[in-house]
Amino acid sequence: MDILSITGILVGIGALLLGNLLDGGQISSLINAPAFVIVLGGTLGATLLQFPPAIFFRSIRISLWIFMPKKRNLKMQIDKVVNWSSLARKEGLLGLENELDKEKDPFIRKGLQLLVDGNEPDIIRDILEVELTAKESTDLQAARVYEAMGGYAPTIGILGAVMGLIHVMENLANPELLGAGIATAFVATIYGVSSANLIFLPVANKLKLHVIDATQDRELILEGITSIAEGENPRNIELKLGGYLSINPAS
Repeated sequence: MDILSITGILVGIGALLLGNLLDGGQISSLINAPAFVIVLGGTLGATLLQFPPAIFFRSIRISLWIFMPKKRNLKMQIDKVVNWSSLARKEGLLGLENELDKEKDPFIRKGLQLLVDGNEPDIIRDILEVELTAKESTDLQAARVYEAMGGYAPTIGILGAVMGLIHVMENLANPELLGAGIATAFVATIYGVSSANLIFLPVANKLKLHVIDATQDRELILEGITSIAEGENPRNIELKLGGYLSINPAS
């Protein structure tokens, strides 16, 4: 569980509500169903128009990373690769065949299978790099869904404000109807700007960081497997892959 994500949302929204209360306002004044429908519906509609279904649904799946990021243990991954290297030296590449059943990650399984099949290091690298790049590109596009929502929401909020003002102008002869129109106008703007800057844009940027982390994890595996294919010494492989720990010291 990512505590910072939960804390960030609570602090951001809490600051707005507390500031409103300290200024003498009421929380109920910030609740407006028409404004909510306009901003959320308009933002969602524009986003659905921009992205293909596969990317949109992928963005929903990876949104879980905000609160439950994938566990990373680069040291364990390095130890695993070094163990493969030692095993390959003792028993040959076919000795790694039993390791295939232990791996659940499709990327790792593909790399090991290419290694066991005796492919050349350049071929292994080329195949894994294509998959690595394709996976990174897909996940980055999925993260950009929230970035797009962060761009659309404030503009849709302004549209909601204009619609509210139009409603006000149409009812100048009926003072009792003016309040609802003015409330929709201002609350729609608040919804648009706050959702973009407190939720959508931070979510997009955090997802991009997780995508970068996942790419580095795959790069580590790629470098390790190609090094084994090249017949490098297990100690040298360990030293090479140890560089990833300096990039991610917490891992």
